[in-house]
Amino acid sequence: MQLSSRLVAVLALGTALVSPPALAEMSGTLNLNGATGLIDMPSGDAQRDSTFSFSTTLLGPITRSTLSFQFSERLSGSFRFQTWRDWNSELPGPDKESDRSIDLRYQVLKEGKYTPALTIGLQDLTAKGLFGSEYIAATKTFGDKLKVTAGLGWGRLGSDGGIGSPFGSRPPVDPTGTPNADQWFRGEAAPFAGVEYKLNDSWTLKGEYSSDAYVVEDRRGLIERDSPFNFGVEYQRGPATRFGAYSLGGKEFALAFHIILDPKSRPTGGVTGRAPEPVKARPARAADPEAYDGGWVTQADAGSLLRKNLAKRLAVDGIAVENLSYNATTVQVRIRNGRIDAGSQAIGRTARALSHVMPASVEVFEIVPVVNGVGVSKVTIRRSDLEALEYTADNSTLLRERVTIGEAGPVPDYALGDENLYPKFRWGLRPVVRLGEPIKGDIGLRLSAAYDLAPGLVLSGSIYKEIASNRDPGTSKSPLPHVRTDSGRYNEFGDPALERLTLAWFARPGENLYSRVTFGYLERMHAGVSGEVLWKPVDSPLALGVEVNYTKQRDTDGGLGFGEYDYDIVTGHVSAYYDFGNGYLGQLDVGRYLAGDVGATVSVDRVFANGWRVGAFATVTDVSPEDFGEAGFDKGVRLTIPFNWALGTDNRRAVGLTFRPGSGDGGARVNVEDRLYDPIREYHSDGLDPDWGRVWR
Repeated sequence: MQLSSRLVAVLALGTALVSPPALAEMSGTLNLNGATGLIDMPSGDAQRDSTFSFSTTLLGPITRSTLSFQFSERLSGSFRFQTWRDWNSELPGPDKESDRSIDLRYQVLKEGKYTPALTIGLQDLTAKGLFGSEYIAATKTFGDKLKVTAGLGWGRLGSDGGIGSPFGSRPPVDPTGTPNADQWFRGEAAPFAGVEYKLNDSWTLKGEYSSDAYVVEDRRGLIERDSPFNFGVEYQRGPATRFGAYSLGGKEFALAFHIILDPKSRPTGGVTGRAPEPVKARPARAADPEAYDGGWVTQADAGSLLRKNLAKRLAVDGIAVENLSYNATTVQVRIRNGRIDAGSQAIGRTARALSHVMPASVEVFEIVPVVNGVGVSKVTIRRSDLEALEYTADNSTLLRERVTIGEAGPVPDYALGDENLYPKFRWGLRPVVRLGEPIKGDIGLRLSAAYDLAPGLVLSGSIYKEIASNRDPGTSKSPLPHVRTDSGRYNEFGDPALERLTLAWFARPGENLYSRVTFGYLERMHAGVSGEVLWKPVDSPLALGVEVNYTKQRDTDGGLGFGEYDYDIVTGHVSAYYDFGNGYLGQLDVGRYLAGDVGATVSVDRVFANGWRVGAFATVTDVSPEDFGEAGFDKGVRLTIPFNWALGTDNRRAVGLTFRPGSGDGGARVNVEDRLYDPIREYHSDGLDPDWGRVWR
């Protein structure tokens, strides 16, 4: 597949991910593949919008681990990792003991009074022959206990009980891992069907007629299958866990375990922490006119006293006061939020503190969030609105209608800073889990430190020491420069390793413009200099950016040297970011990558107000699928889970995971800390509005 056609396929995928969701809801159970379905077969059902699941299946010598996410009420995706024990490489067929695959499914019709739910799906859509299949499945509910499913499958799901090839023959599989669109819904088609009967809220019985002959596994003697009929029983323990036991094909026994999570709901019920202080109401002007006298601004020590009192109140919430400026009617405070995960809540806590500190004549509160020493927006709140709306129904909506969010603007000349804020040293020692793939990785300790030299100027770095690992170092045979495929050598020889050591400068070169320059050891494999400029208006869903990097590949021992590789390169990208609403963010990057290849990356993420983030990405470049390697081109899914979602405490830390069906040197970018878009968007309208209700918490 040429670059142009691959790029069209990737852009089509990105468009599908942000299609508007429907309004109805339906929830189905999960099958042995970790997708919505019966036992082995899919169904027409869908999970509830934003449902995330992790599934593990044991079937004889087969282990499947699957991550699935319901991107919208109609579209869902899965990333699956499968291993076979007792794999005999001497037999014909695939010579690997593991396989990674990506699925997509789209619910065309939701179930109605007389019509079934109807879903079209692609299983292992970048197939190399093991699981590649397509299906159409319809499911109808009868009463509140019985569901009936019927469908038609192709590829692997058309391998038993075929009824012909309605759309023509199926061409051979493309072994490079690129989307096999010419195979989709081609070849022998086979029907499948099944029923689910819900005994009660905990127990469900399942039975199905399967169209999967397990051809590869049967040929190798891994699976015995005498019948197309499968049966199972499942137990639901609370809303988050489900267990299943199954009889497959009359010979095999399988177990499944599913964890089902809703990113919209915290398991702890909410974030615990210090309750907010009530707004301090001023006396009525008629009752105490002297309180509104602005003469206090002439007092020599007024500013330092006000700043000290405000900083003391905000410190308990992890908010630092960068500087304070004021006149008789308006105060502007620039804050650095170090702990609260919601920008709107940090704004609200600051406004409440100002109501306690500032004299009654001050009516306007201008709150400027600062990220990496740079003001990113200005939230203007009238004090009288805070006083009037605190105990009003729907007070967050009413307050937002009266609040303005605009450009931060420059720091006022008369602003009062704190000489104790800069320079400032910070450090931490934390356990780390690094996954190369779902069941392989390492655990260790990361010592990180940062030294804030001045506003916008940060010296930082980290050192990693491995404790345990099950990674395979491997040997790269890539014809491209080994900008990523030698990562196993870095894991093997770089222990301990200096991961990063950088000096970064953040600035505001103009209105709606933000910049970053980072110099030093940017990541464990590459060092150099990285520069970025971002255009992002406060109230715009669109942002544009440009990044240019010059990098040189580091030695594998994790030290300071460069002698092992004689490789340096200039890379760069032009980027467009767009907020589609409802938490959907899209990004398109076009430019030159680390291996010298040229192409584009498209990504779509679903971002939730509580910090959850789930997305998918794909990169196509002018590197041929054969030269790229096993995966054909770079694609995958990524997941970010905030600690406070699980712990229920104020915390801005999160764990991030990225899963790829395979990796190569093509489409690789340098990993630079603190790229501009995400931290800046957090305090713009599109970042503050989704969780604006927390302004009163």
